[in-house]
Amino acid sequence: MKQSRVLIVDDSPTMRRLIRSILEKDPRITVVAEAGTAREARDAVNTYKPDVISLDVEMPNMSGLEFLERLMRHRPMPVVMVSTLTKRGSSIAVDALALGAIECIEKPRLGQQEDSFSNLADAIVLASQARVGGRVVRAVAPVLNHPRRFKRICLLGGSTGAVDALEQILLRFPENCPPTLITQHMPEPFLVSFAARLNQLVLPKVSLAQEGQTLSPGHVLIAPGGEFHLNLTSNKALTVSLFKGPPVSGHRPSVDSMMLSATEFAPRIVAGILTGMGRDGAEGMQKLRENGAKTLGQSRETCVVFGMPKVAGQLGGVEKWVDIANFGDEMLALAETPVRGGAI
Repeated sequence: MKQSRVLIVDDSPTMRRLIRSILEKDPRITVVAEAGTAREARDAVNTYKPDVISLDVEMPNMSGLEFLERLMRHRPMPVVMVSTLTKRGSSIAVDALALGAIECIEKPRLGQQEDSFSNLADAIVLASQARVGGRVVRAVAPVLNHPRRFKRICLLGGSTGAVDALEQILLRFPENCPPTLITQHMPEPFLVSFAARLNQLVLPKVSLAQEGQTLSPGHVLIAPGGEFHLNLTSNKALTVSLFKGPPVSGHRPSVDSMMLSATEFAPRIVAGILTGMGRDGAEGMQKLRENGAKTLGQSRETCVVFGMPKVAGQLGGVEKWVDIANFGDEMLALAETPVRGGAI
């Protein structure tokens, strides 16, 4: 197996040594260079051509986020953010993911040392397998002179790389968008910041889902994570059920859990599976399509990791493949199509 070539970028020599010592214990990884500033990092990228960068947020002259943005614009490549500022729930962590970082790992505090860095090597290897494209110039959601009548509900599921994908989709949604449920693989505190970021960025209202909440036009609900899956149920009106249970398809919250719960409402559903590793959501997409839902898969060319969509397609769960730039518009068009037995 080819080793992942890593560039470590951190302004602290002590932290660079610690990260190097951890990564060099893993036979899947080789450290090719270190850098203490953005300028050194730029030169090292050109000289050593690493597969992955381990990048700190705090650096002199130019922050890690500024460097990340420039890197993704001019020479996109996989990046794992490693910093005290990327602690769970930090809006900076979500900003980094939105800019294209594959993962955010928190630096160990004093006394923790290597124990809390146990997932760093796995994150580096995962990142090295990701496909990272250039930054996309995004269009804001169109301002419409007439209201659109949506007849269906939208479901979206994603993992690695889907923070940016979901932003691009929701930026196309108007204020009166279809009722929308999202399950995104992300630690619970990150999801709080992610929902808040989206709510500021897009026209519809975005929030974490609450137990018993009724689905309504213009409102996007995100699985809150933690111990719960986000499911769809009916109590006269379609409502949210936060199901406390073990991981489904290896994840909690699970895309499969959400989509499988919606199969009885399949003729009223438009479902989309986005970039991510693994197979979560594949079975749910298959069952939804079998029962009359409209289903979309993010195209291989625009996925960071073509895993979840690929398996969904192999099971027959994808009716149409769509580039991420057109995904939102495609979902909205399908949500306007007639529904047998009545609309939402």
